[in-house]
Amino acid sequence: MSILIKEDLCKGCGICVDLCPTNVLVVNLLEKVQVADIEKCTQCRQCELHCPDYAIFIEKDKGEKLYA
Repeated sequence: MSILIKEDLCKGCGICVDLCPTNVLVVNLLEKVQVADIEKCTQCRQCELHCPDYAIFIEKDKGEKLYA
């Protein structure tokens, strides 16, 4: 599993950061969202579902189920 952030679309609003229940995401010094700790991700997809600019996506690895 990975988190894809399209930096050209991200405006650094922080909605995804605020909604992440496990603090996986942070806003960096360039005011863009970045992954701080992928191991904490529970794949809840709150970041993906609430991004107003469609700049973040949860991607599964080949053969991996996104939901349990």
